[in-house]
Amino acid sequence: MVRGSSRPPDRAPVRPLRYLVRLPLLAWHVLVHLPLTLLLMAPPFGRLRLAGGELLHHRMVRWWSGGLLRVFGMRVRRTGTPMPGAVMFVANHVSWIDIVALHSQRMMGFVAKREIADWPLVGWLASQAETIYHQRGSQESLGGVLHEMLARLRTGRAVGVFPEGRTRDGREVGPFHARIFLAAVEAGVPVQPVALRYGEGGSGQVAVAFRPREGFFANFLRLLGEPSRPVEVAFLEPIQPGEAAGGRRRIAEAARERIVAAMTA
Repeated sequence: MVRGSSRPPDRAPVRPLRYLVRLPLLAWHVLVHLPLTLLLMAPPFGRLRLAGGELLHHRMVRWWSGGLLRVFGMRVRRTGTPMPGAVMFVANHVSWIDIVALHSQRMMGFVAKREIADWPLVGWLASQAETIYHQRGSQESLGGVLHEMLARLRTGRAVGVFPEGRTRDGREVGPFHARIFLAAVEAGVPVQPVALRYGEGGSGQVAVAFRPREGFFANFLRLLGEPSRPVEVAFLEPIQPGEAAGGRRRIAEAARERIVAAMTA
């Protein structure tokens, strides 16, 4: 169980005021910041390397993601350090905004459900951020995803996955599917668990999570009116290649154990 995950009360009269402030900020971020971001992501600018070796393309993804979080009244508190180079990042999954929170800290190509590619604007942005799409329930699709993950890891790039396979209601971290860790095992790269908590001590987990039968746009609009809250992004001790003798299943168990421990700390 995630400590402090009950939904805090929200005063209804305050919500319209939040929309009054945040909708113009969202419009500015999309209509002004987004074209600038896309310009600097495109060749030849996007291929420029900044101090520390980061591509400008990746820096702009992080910059725009951080700005989107601020529009929603979210401020990131990061602990730990994301590993450089080829690494598989694995995190608990609460909402679509998990990807934004992680992208604000480190560029990684996420594995996401195929439906996201068809969402207006969001799907196009996901593709620009090197998303790897998976058709749920399709073993053929999963095979293609694993192949693409392996190719990226072998060329020194990072990938991000949500091993639960779907979003949860914010109250607990579900079991991790072991097969997705095969790419890390085959590539011989570390797996770094990441714990995502919304609100003080995870007090906003349930509020941020999708409600029953709530679609993306309903969740998007609801979160836009939510109270401001911190986003705790904890990069945990990585699992090095060969550290887990039980192979991918043991790696999945170890990653989940570290995330659950951080969530309940």
